[in-house]
Amino acid sequence: MSALNSKKTLGVFVLAMMNVAVVMSLRGLPMMAKEGMTMVFYLLFASILFLVPVSLVSAELATGWPKNGGVYIWVKEAFGSKMGFTAIWLQWIQNVIWYPTVLAFAAGALAYLFLDPSLAENKIFSVLVILVVYWGATLVNLRGVASAGWLTTAGVIGGTILPGLLIIVLGLFWWFGGNPIAFDATATATAFLPDFSNLNSLAFLGGIVLLFAGMEVGAVHVNELENPKKQFPAAIFIAMFVIIGIFTLGSFSVAAVLPADQISLTAGIMQALRDFLDKFNALWLLPVLGFLVAFGAIGGVTAWIAGPSRGLLATANEGELPPFLQKVNKSGIQVNILMVQGAIVTLISLVYLLMPNVSSAFFLLTALTACLYLFMYMLLFATAIKLRFSKPDVPRAFKVPGGNFGMVVIGGIGILAVLFAYAILFFPPSNLEVGSPAFYVTFIVIGNVIFISLPMIINHFKKPSWMPKGTSNNAS
Repeated sequence: MSALNSKKTLGVFVLAMMNVAVVMSLRGLPMMAKEGMTMVFYLLFASILFLVPVSLVSAELATGWPKNGGVYIWVKEAFGSKMGFTAIWLQWIQNVIWYPTVLAFAAGALAYLFLDPSLAENKIFSVLVILVVYWGATLVNLRGVASAGWLTTAGVIGGTILPGLLIIVLGLFWWFGGNPIAFDATATATAFLPDFSNLNSLAFLGGIVLLFAGMEVGAVHVNELENPKKQFPAAIFIAMFVIIGIFTLGSFSVAAVLPADQISLTAGIMQALRDFLDKFNALWLLPVLGFLVAFGAIGGVTAWIAGPSRGLLATANEGELPPFLQKVNKSGIQVNILMVQGAIVTLISLVYLLMPNVSSAFFLLTALTACLYLFMYMLLFATAIKLRFSKPDVPRAFKVPGGNFGMVVIGGIGILAVLFAYAILFFPPSNLEVGSPAFYVTFIVIGNVIFISLPMIINHFKKPSWMPKGTSNNAS
């Protein structure tokens, strides 16, 4: 494993594109566009109060502790192995729940490739696409990080950045061409603010914050860089500016052409492209764009499959995992973890068959995913603050500016933003049919209890026999 991990297979550009693929998906544009002018508030909240703090503390932690394991290593350094294992577990399990949502978005795009938009709301079609694409991406990852890295780069450029730029350009032509704007572009300043007296109207906030999550995932690949202490911060900040730009302009383009009540959470991007291309007599491009958008979503999934599960594997050296889950193949890939992960994805995908429609299942799984991930981010921000004070002498090529006070401010802002978004997720959205509100809340509460308590239970019952040969038990 150490020999395999020492190979230098990634550059700044590839890692930046992997970070963009991990964080940014065009699937987020319809959710933000559905909010109309209030999307400005959500964009500013998610980017300034969440994405920027996450990027800053991840860069410091990754360059201070440049060792495979990511959040597991960082949180363990601050709070011990139990909390470290909990952090990497949450990063992994939220990701497992997230796969069916992003692949449902890919299914919506593929419906336009097949020239049958009604397939985007067909639950059986969505489940079939989720399973076929997910297992295909898993097979690619089993070949090694280099193969997955280049597939991810091609996916994010051809299937996310290019379609994102296209929809922005078409939106500008639409706007300056004197066409009707679906949202109220002349609204007063108060229209930019959501109704804080109705927490159900804020339900999308947690899902939108989730769209900006994942900057820390690239840290698990830090040892594949020639100079990680300089290259990782560069990659993370390149990705950050690309993400904010495309999210902001792309969301406004979708909102300009589609009324909020007609936007599908899974097929909204293709709905907007269809209307744009119809206006400019270029509908023949729609199937091509359907393929590219789906390919971009697949690239994002490919990036995620390798990252969190590889971080989970790093806990094997501390005896956190049973021997069965410690197995790797000749490429150093955690084969059995990926198989268990695939089994869970397969089961969770069946939720699409139980909900009223594809969009409601999409948001339900998005909300649970966001809850688990935001809980992990609370640990991440607390870790950054703790280590700045408890281990100040550890060299960091990049440090959050402003000294210890700057770290407390940045980390504190991140914690407060995450707590607010986390609480909002327990309220069913008022602008989306989710079936029974009681079922929604029960599903979210039970999901949080099960998936947050599981790693603590596993850690409590771990056995000395789980320790790989030649290692010592450093767990605290």
